[in-house]
Amino acid sequence: MPKIIISPSILSADFANLELDIKRVEQAGADWLHVDVMDGHFVPNITIGVPVVKSIKKAAKIPLDVHLMIENPEKYIKSFADAGADILTFHYEAANDVKAVVSLIKAFGVKAGMSIKPMTPPEKVLEFLPLLDLILVMTVEPGFGGQSFMYDCAEKIPVIRKHAHPELIIQVDGGINSETAKICTDFGANSLVAGNYIYNSDDIQKAVQSLR
Repeated sequence: MPKIIISPSILSADFANLELDIKRVEQAGADWLHVDVMDGHFVPNITIGVPVVKSIKKAAKIPLDVHLMIENPEKYIKSFADAGADILTFHYEAANDVKAVVSLIKAFGVKAGMSIKPMTPPEKVLEFLPLLDLILVMTVEPGFGGQSFMYDCAEKIPVIRKHAHPELIIQVDGGINSETAKICTDFGANSLVAGNYIYNSDDIQKAVQSLR
């Protein structure tokens, strides 16, 4: 069975001790580091921007999986690519021209991902799958951590997997724990984002392993 890529979300980390919390998940066996960028417009929360991503890049030894929950993502692709993003995921709902945004991301040598919110049907994005390295299925409304998993959103995964090219990474974010992780991977997901489940665990390494 192919390895499940675990990408802990730093949204649940201690921002006063961010470098320490990055090292903790790296030592626990995390594959990527999920960085949630929110602008207060596309989603009702504000998190971090380019300077913090640049600092995280200096501290992290694993790839930065940067999730742009922002309006007009094309305006900021270059800045986040230059800051050190290894994967840049924008939202289908925020893009005026999906193909143009994907092309821009790839022009900077970065892997291109696209995310869909809970209310977006998977059929809306099937035509773009051949262009993508990753698609992110949100199983909560984007904007805040600690929300409950929306089971009906997971049903999008097999629809996407059926139409996906073999190398496409199907990532799931929102309410992920050992139980919901199994639901998602059984459906065909091969990358999981988890925040509270990992960072609030008494044993981070065990939490990471349980998601696989």
